[in-house]
Amino acid sequence: MAPPALDLTHSTHAKMMVIPPRLNLRRAASYTGSSTHEKAPLSSTSSRFNFNHLLFSPPPSPGLPALVPRPKKSPVAPGPAGVKHFGDVPVVDWALGTQEEYEMVGQDELPEFPTPIAVTGRRGRSKWTVSIPPSYNFPLSTKEYTDICAKCHEVANHVRDLHGKSSPSQKASLNYYYEDPYFLDVTEAEERGLLPGAQDTARRISSRSQESHLVGEKKSTLVVQPVCESTLTFVLETPDAGLGTTLMMLWMAYGLAQKEKRAFFIDDSRWAYGEYTGIFKTPPIPNCQPPPRHEMLPCPRQARHLVVSAATSKETFGNSFANEYEIRKKRDQDREKPMFDLARTGYEALFRLNHDDHSYVTSRIIELRGKAKAPLGHKQDGTVVGVHVRHGDQHPFEYQYRGAYIPLNMYADRAREIIEDIHNTSAPSGGENVVAKKHSFTVIASDDPEVYDSEEFKRSPRAQEMIKLAAKSQVPQPEQDRSVMHKFVEETFGWEGGFFATMFWNLGRAGINSDGAVASMPVAPSAETTRLRSYIGRAYLMDLAILAHGSDALICTISATGCRLMAVMMGWEKAIDHGDWVNIDGNYQWAGLTPVS
Repeated sequence: MAPPALDLTHSTHAKMMVIPPRLNLRRAASYTGSSTHEKAPLSSTSSRFNFNHLLFSPPPSPGLPALVPRPKKSPVAPGPAGVKHFGDVPVVDWALGTQEEYEMVGQDELPEFPTPIAVTGRRGRSKWTVSIPPSYNFPLSTKEYTDICAKCHEVANHVRDLHGKSSPSQKASLNYYYEDPYFLDVTEAEERGLLPGAQDTARRISSRSQESHLVGEKKSTLVVQPVCESTLTFVLETPDAGLGTTLMMLWMAYGLAQKEKRAFFIDDSRWAYGEYTGIFKTPPIPNCQPPPRHEMLPCPRQARHLVVSAATSKETFGNSFANEYEIRKKRDQDREKPMFDLARTGYEALFRLNHDDHSYVTSRIIELRGKAKAPLGHKQDGTVVGVHVRHGDQHPFEYQYRGAYIPLNMYADRAREIIEDIHNTSAPSGGENVVAKKHSFTVIASDDPEVYDSEEFKRSPRAQEMIKLAAKSQVPQPEQDRSVMHKFVEETFGWEGGFFATMFWNLGRAGINSDGAVASMPVAPSAETTRLRSYIGRAYLMDLAILAHGSDALICTISATGCRLMAVMMGWEKAIDHGDWVNIDGNYQWAGLTPVS
C-alpha cells in the first residue's frame, strides 16, 4: 500500500492535508519568472572560473596564506637542502585595477583546507601536488572542487616558470592525455616525504572512520582486497535539479573509466534524489577497494585516483575531451560516434532500474507492443511512435520558440508523417498497410501534465502509469471514494507547466525558497523530501525506458537532455543509422553534453 501523499499548494503559506495516495505539486506563478532565458545543456565552454571570491574575503584563518604585493624582481629561491616548503604556491595576476601582481605567502605547515601546493625537494627542484587533509570530509563541496581545479592550472604554470619552461603549446594543451612532468600524485608525494600521509599511519587509519560509503563498496573485514591501482569516482552531487545531465555525465564517465582501465565508483552521499540503490540496482563492483579519500583528486586528469562531478565537468568533458573523442575529419553525425559509444557503455552497465520499476517497465512495453500487434491473418504490425515533450524550465534551441515551447501539433504532425511513410497505402501491399496503420499509435511522456489532456494527445496512452504527473484539477478531493484509484498508480506527481528547478528544491518544505538550488542544497533534505524526489526521478527514468525500448520511432527535442539520453538507450544503429530518433528542435545533431549544429 502506498504511503499517504501530501497536497502542497504553494502560495504564501503551504498547507498540508491527507488525501488519497496521489500527490500534486502546484507551481506558483513566481516560478516562471526566471525562465525567460534558459541555459543550454552543460557544454565544454559553459563554465567560467574567477577568483573574485578570494579578493574580498579574509583568509580562512590567520595562519593560512594571505595576499600581499609581489616583490619586484624577486625570484623564488629554493630553501635549504632537506627542508620541505609547502607554501611555495602560485603567483596569480589579480585584476584589482592596478599593475601589481599578488602572490600567496609561503608557510611551513600544510593548509588545513584542500588546495594545490608547490613543494620543493632536497635538491631544490620544484614540483606540485594537491593537498587534502586526510581527516577532511568526503566528498568535497562543489565549490571546493571548482576552486581546486582553477588553482591547479595556476600552480602548474607557476612551477613551470620556476623551471624556466614556457607554457605548453596549444596542441599540447588540447591533448586530453597530456601529463605534466612536474606533478606528483599524492601517494608519490607521501613516499617522498613531501606530504605527511605515508608517515602518519595512525592519522590515516583514524581518518577512515570519516570516509563516505561508496555505492557497492565492500566493507567485509574477512577478505581484505588490495587498493585499486587507479580509480574514477563519480560524485552525484550537482547544483542542477534535473536528472538528465547528471545521468549523461555518469554514463560517459563510466565509459571513460573503462577505456582508461580505472576502477569505477559512485558516491551518492549528497545526491538530491536520495540513495542510488533506491532507483537503480547496485552498479558493477570492482575487485579492489577504493583508496583513502584524500588521494581522490579532481585534477589534474593524470591523477591516479580521479574524482568527476558536475563541478569538474570542464576538466573532464571540456575542449580537450572533445578534441580527443570527436572525429574531426567527419562532418556528419559520425563525428560524435566515439562519445556516443562511451555513453552507451555506461548505459549498458548502469541503467538497471530497481526490481519493481524494471518489472513494470518490462510488462508495460509488452502491453504497448501488444496493442500494435496485427490481427490474426495479417503479417504487418502497427507502428508505435514515442513522443517526449519537455516543458518547465527547459526551452527549445529553435530561435522562434526559445521563449516558449515547440507547439504540440508539430509533434503530432511529425508522428503522422512517420506512420504514413511506413504504411504507405498506395504500395503493392496496400491492404496490409491499411490494417497496420489502424494499429499504429503514439505513446506520450511529458513533465507537463496538461500535455496528456491536450487535443493532440488525449487519445494517446502514457508511457507509464505507475507514477503519474497530474495537474491540480486532476487530483481527487478528499471526499472522493479511494476505491476509484488506478490499480497501478503508486503515487501521482505534477504541477502545471512542467518540471521547474525551484519547485524541485522546495519539495516537502513548508515554505518557498526562491533562491533555488544554491541556497537549498547545503540543508540536508528531510526523509519526506528525499522520498518525493526519488519518485520524480523514478517516473522520469521509466518514461525514458519505455519510450526508448517500446517505440519503433521516437520524436523529441534535443534541447532536453532526456531526448539525447534516449538516443543512447536506443543504440547508434537504430537511433542514428536507421533514423528512428527524430529531433524537431532545430538543425542539431546528437552530442552528449552539447548538441552540434
